[in-house]
Amino acid sequence: MSALFHLDRSAPATLQRQVREQLVSAILEGFMSPDSPLPSCRNLAKNLNVSRNTVVLVYDSLVADGYLVSRERHGYFVNPHFQAEAVGGTGSGNGARPGAGLDWASRFKARPGQQPNASLSHNWQRYRYPFVYSQLDNSLFPVQHWRRCWRDAVSVQAIRDWGSDRYDSDDPMLIEQLQKRILPSRGIRASNDEILITVGSQQAIYLLAQLLLDRQACFGIEDPGYPSAAHIARLFGARIQSLAVDEQGLVVDDQLSGCDAIYLTPSHQCPTTVTLPLERRQALLRLAEQHDFLLIEDDYEMEMNFDSHPTPALKSLDDKGRVLYVGSLSKTLAPGLRMGFLVAPAPVIQEARNLRQLMLRHPPLNNQRAVALFLSLGYHDALVRKLARVFEERARCLAEALQQHLPDCRVSSIGGSSCWLTLPSGLDGAALKRLAAEHDLLIISGDSYHIGEGLPTNTLKLGFSAIPLERIEPGIRLLAELKQQLSAE
Repeated sequence: MSALFHLDRSAPATLQRQVREQLVSAILEGFMSPDSPLPSCRNLAKNLNVSRNTVVLVYDSLVADGYLVSRERHGYFVNPHFQAEAVGGTGSGNGARPGAGLDWASRFKARPGQQPNASLSHNWQRYRYPFVYSQLDNSLFPVQHWRRCWRDAVSVQAIRDWGSDRYDSDDPMLIEQLQKRILPSRGIRASNDEILITVGSQQAIYLLAQLLLDRQACFGIEDPGYPSAAHIARLFGARIQSLAVDEQGLVVDDQLSGCDAIYLTPSHQCPTTVTLPLERRQALLRLAEQHDFLLIEDDYEMEMNFDSHPTPALKSLDDKGRVLYVGSLSKTLAPGLRMGFLVAPAPVIQEARNLRQLMLRHPPLNNQRAVALFLSLGYHDALVRKLARVFEERARCLAEALQQHLPDCRVSSIGGSSCWLTLPSGLDGAALKRLAAEHDLLIISGDSYHIGEGLPTNTLKLGFSAIPLERIEPGIRLLAELKQQLSAE
């Protein structure tokens, strides 16, 4: 039986957890006969070179969870009822994968997997120089503070609060903390019925698109811009209107007049990072009223502002209810946490809530409570201040390195946690990205953010939230060498 176990003593998971996971896998996959006793705790511990107490704890926990049964003076056995249920759903047992012979492509009514997306590598940690965005240097995560909030979130009283299904409502403590600590800093006031918790900003955009768009609708989006928003709109048949962007962000002119809804990122335009000035925001609101269109404001990297007097959110200037505000805590806490929120007039929130409950009822309430505690104890405010200091230092280091090693490239803007860089004319950003990946350097080419046709391809987006400070200058130096190599070729 010990051959079923492969313990990795260098892995972050404890030996007890590894033994349990592999024993559960062996049970579920039918490798353990319910008629034969498992090895004694002493023998299995000896074979695996772990303490006897480790095996005892694993066996006892599996008994409590129904995987094993303990028979006095006979030892531990696989629960036959449990295994019968597990094995009963495995299929014919002839090795064929169910559904393998069906023509699934002809049955799909939508093919979202065929949509191109920005190159956000899932394995960015393996690169020595990861100039990616929307990822966070793990050393910046407040581990101790987060652990404390998680412990408090699983207290007896907290579990009583979130243990039952709320069906379609959110954690009132999190709503309160958003009203007190997050929205006021952006100049926004909202009542309880004007806020919805979402699984990241992506779900908020999806909900709004499904509610507001159809085959007759025109959806405007900045170009270059956030391609996933355009992909979502296309799923519902909307016509996509590419909207021009300049050195100040979205160009506010008559190109907007034919849209039913416009998606924009005014705080830090994605991907150029520029901030839409106050005058354009006011003009945009007037145009929205004049031509009767809605604005979906994604307050992208809302907290990451090096300016001591940040521009207020577009939503804070809106007195007509035309701005639907999308926010996220993922950029400061952790991208994998997927905690976002939507602020909109009450009728919009109610329909979005009705739609959300058809998908997943609500984001997990234990997660909501942990985030609420993190906000209430001031940990988030402290984290934002820390990240602002760190990112400002990294931004300065990046600017100096670009000036030193890539003086022939133009830095359009550095803001939030990334930089928009224009290469010399004729140099292809996508080709440079591929070459860089071969040399342990991860960058994102600007073409990943094109919505329409005809935009220049000699641009790069360089993120600095995931790369340590000491690797920024060497990484840019390497990028300069590779640029020269590509130019020579």
